[in-house]
Amino acid sequence: MSYSAFDDSPGWGVLEADPSSSGDIIQDAIRKDQLVKEIVSAQENLRALLERVKGVQGDVDKISSENETLQMYIDNLTMQMAKRR
Repeated sequence: MSYSAFDDSPGWGVLEADPSSSGDIIQDAIRKDQLVKEIVSAQENLRALLERVKGVQGDVDKISSENETLQMYIDNLTMQMAKRR
């Protein structure tokens, strides 16, 4: 019994070297590198936006607190004016 027919095919997971596909491998590597750079850039932009959002949220919280204080002041003045009449 001869197994010579099985010796011609590569094993599972083994890719045969194709000289014409070497350009494709290089192009794929270049595209992957560009994608990685774009992803990293997008992540940096998202981090910057997140920091900006946190800063704006802090400003909003501060202004909201100031508005509450002003509203209490206005309410107190209104009550004092009503008592004088």
